[in-house]
Amino acid sequence: MQGENNRNKGPSKQSLRSLDYTNFFLADVRDGIGPELSIYLRASHHWNPADIGIAVATSTITQVIVQTPVGALIDHIRQKRLLIWIATACVIIGCLGIAFFPTFPVVIGSQILIGVAGATFLPTVAAITLGLVNRRKFDRRVGRNEAFNHGGNLLAATGAGLIGQFVARKAIFLLTAAFTVGSSIAVQGIRAREVDYERSRGAAEEGKYSSFKKLLSDRRILFFAVSIVLFQLGNSAMLTLVGQVLEQDKLLPAVDPTLYMSLCIIIAQLFMLPAAYLSGRFASGGRKRVFLVGFAAVPLRGVLFTLWNNPIYLLSIQILDGVGAGIFGVMSVLMIADLTKGTGRFNVTQGLLNACIGIGNGCSNLIAGFVANQAGYNAGFLGLVGISLGALAFFWCFVPETKEQAGGEAAVT
Repeated sequence: MQGENNRNKGPSKQSLRSLDYTNFFLADVRDGIGPELSIYLRASHHWNPADIGIAVATSTITQVIVQTPVGALIDHIRQKRLLIWIATACVIIGCLGIAFFPTFPVVIGSQILIGVAGATFLPTVAAITLGLVNRRKFDRRVGRNEAFNHGGNLLAATGAGLIGQFVARKAIFLLTAAFTVGSSIAVQGIRAREVDYERSRGAAEEGKYSSFKKLLSDRRILFFAVSIVLFQLGNSAMLTLVGQVLEQDKLLPAVDPTLYMSLCIIIAQLFMLPAAYLSGRFASGGRKRVFLVGFAAVPLRGVLFTLWNNPIYLLSIQILDGVGAGIFGVMSVLMIADLTKGTGRFNVTQGLLNACIGIGNGCSNLIAGFVANQAGYNAGFLGLVGISLGALAFFWCFVPETKEQAGGEAAVT
């Protein structure tokens, strides 16, 4: 009865505003701290590209392992804000470890904790969002979530660049910890009674949930999962490689590499913000055509990175990162919601597909790191281009439109 009342009344302005602030303060910890960590380990502690690749990949490999059980936990637990608080504690401990004890074992252990947090933030916020608003408003709300998250990233990247240039590189991780504290405070403003439990897990009726076997036998989910792995495999390591090129070639000797990396992130976030917001608006006309733009941005970006090492030129290419990542963050959540509508398995499916993101991220950094170490950075970029072209072709050919049309069925392409 209480859940039905919540559906009829809708969320309060306080809960929606707190959801905005929660997304804002999650900032880049939601997706890991790979680029900053790469610069920090290379410039301050002289780690080689292979070891950096292992360190950066550890967080995403951890996410692969824990994503599915975390998703199942989110489906079952009613006090979803508690998960945000636990993830916050993991990030704080991990960031303090990296900042003050940057040995290989401590960095790996810290990355494991940050990986657990990364596996928790995105699906928990998506579940809270779905539980607060009805499906008719879900498209634009997810776009708004991503826009606020990218706004937080923009502020965090600006602060990280200034701190890295004028204070100390390790202080960047203290800033990240402070942002997660902000998210844990903001999430308290979301009224738990307004989050409809059944809707937050994608259920059509109370207690009626699809089996895991039925879920895993859905070919649409399988093909979408493969496309996500390929997208991340071709995209994830590009910014990490750019950071290492800047540090190795000393393209801007008077500028700390962390400041330049922050500028790369700032430019990307500036374009992610409108890309995410517009994706939420255009998604009502079909998911696939919007997502194809994001897939196409990745190989173009990789090719352009190999043409010239001019710092201003490299910065301008980050516009494409903003477009691709902004679209990906919105459309991946919406397509998962489409594919799991009425199953009651929204969050565990998010876990499965976020594990695919983790597989792509981790393998991307491992492969690119070792290729760059053996054959040079351009070879690393071109390898990523080949993978991302395969991702574009696979998504185009095998993943159907998931948005329901007027007749109630998803369009088949």
